[in-house]
Amino acid sequence: MSQLFQIHPDNPQKRLIQQAVDIIKQGGVIVYPTDCGYALGCHLGDKSALEKIKRLRQLDDKHNFTLVCRDLSTIGTYAKVNNQIYRLLKAHTPGAYTFILKATTEVPRRLLHPKRRTIGIRIPDSKIVDALLDVLGEPIMSTSLIMPGETEPLTDPYDIRDLLQHNIDAIIDGGYCGMEATTVINLIEDEPEIVREGAGDVAFFK
Repeated sequence: MSQLFQIHPDNPQKRLIQQAVDIIKQGGVIVYPTDCGYALGCHLGDKSALEKIKRLRQLDDKHNFTLVCRDLSTIGTYAKVNNQIYRLLKAHTPGAYTFILKATTEVPRRLLHPKRRTIGIRIPDSKIVDALLDVLGEPIMSTSLIMPGETEPLTDPYDIRDLLQHNIDAIIDGGYCGMEATTVINLIEDEPEIVREGAGDVAFFK
């Protein structure tokens, strides 16, 4: 049965954050709150945890996974960022966006789109996520908590536990954190492409 951590969204308890990070490091799959709803996350180098998430969400190999990062300094390790892209990211992070970028060789091949070698990059505006990443010391491999056949993410930690308690290792209850998915912006080509309109304002990218 999965553990349930009730963590304050503005003042995350260090002890509980450490316990959640320990679960990630040990190969566990967690559900955690972001600024755009709850997400599934695991250690970016853990193949079995990734496969568990793919089974839960019934994802194929073409799904673009996202690396949830704490700040811009982390992104350059995992994605190819020129000056123009850096300025754009700086202007729109932290926030409700996922950016599709060309991946570096630091990203495990199994996380990449098989043909385009791209990766999603995200910097949420969330104190709980900041605390997790600060202790973990690297990005969380992540995807939205949208179950097969559904179009919107799950929002209630107790409903999530009832549904997934035998399939995941921990749930962080950070209260209500919205139910609209991120806006996805593809930055592979010269001009930004809006892949999905979500919580982030798209006016700048049109």
